Amino acid sequence: MSKKCLIIGLGQIGMGYDLDLDPARFVYSHTRAFSAHQAFELSGAVDQFESQKLLFERRFKKPGFLNLSEALEKIKPEVIVVATPTSTHLTVLEKVLGQCRPKAILCEKPLAYEPLEAIRMIALCDKAGVELFVNYMRRADSGSLEVKKRIESCKISSPIKGVAWYSKGFLHNGSHLFNLLEFWLGAFKKGKVLDAGRLLDAQDSEPDVQVEFERGKVVFLAAWEEAFSHCAIELLSPSGRLRYENGGGVIAWQPTHSDPHISGYKILQEEPEMIANGMDRYQYHVADQLANALAGGEHVLCTGKEALATIEAMHKIIHQRS
Repeated sequence: MSKKCLIIGLGQIGMGYDLDLDPARFVYSHTRAFSAHQAFELSGAVDQFESQKLLFERRFKKPGFLNLSEALEKIKPEVIVVATPTSTHLTVLEKVLGQCRPKAILCEKPLAYEPLEAIRMIALCDKAGVELFVNYMRRADSGSLEVKKRIESCKISSPIKGVAWYSKGFLHNGSHLFNLLEFWLGAFKKGKVLDAGRLLDAQDSEPDVQVEFERGKVVFLAAWEEAFSHCAIELLSPSGRLRYENGGGVIAWQPTHSDPHISGYKILQEEPEMIANGMDRYQYHVADQLANALAGGEHVLCTGKEALATIEAMHKIIHQRS
């Protein structure tokens, strides 16, 4: 039987990203993912703006609400998606758990800006017996899983060195890549700030940092969101070069081979192997992994505790004493 799902927040990731795109090709939002997946029933949504509520009702033929308590009372959801601004995550979760006990909550990233808030959210869910997951959706993509498999099998051998480009905040968007690199390269070991960069607001900044994970080191560099969005990773290995570009929409692997002209030299294969990915439907893959988790099966979703580890590691780097 499909599980009733309530979406809280109808911004871009909640509903907007794919609203006018071909549903047969693109699944970028929570509304489209949970309306398309057979394990779930998109039962309603909440937003503070009347215009978003009405747009949701018109497009999805389901009830929209301006009031969270009313939505929880009428829908009685088994799965809740928290897609509100990061600064509101704890407050929203407290309201939800004060009124109902869903089977799972899928929260947008980062879980919180401050580790203490994330710890509080995890504790509340643990006490209520509610599974908490965080929407680091790249972990659920087939291309990312293939990269992980190759690293763990040493086809992409260690040690690894790399560069990660992010824009729109280290904690906000940089955490996508940080969490993905933890998934690929193992736990955070240490890091340092190379350049403090600019402050975006009281909660985020854009530093350049060097980070050491279990299997390698990566330098994070901040780009300029106002110029163009940029989300990319380049990893160098003794066995080749991996390019993860366009946010994961392009994944290319160039293994090493012997130079055909100079004896004793190795070079990168000129034509890369393109690793297939499913980033056009990334949010559907998250819903699919959530269905596995709720059925007691294996999954690769980021848990609340794993998301806390990401936040704590990033805070250790940016708040270290010089």
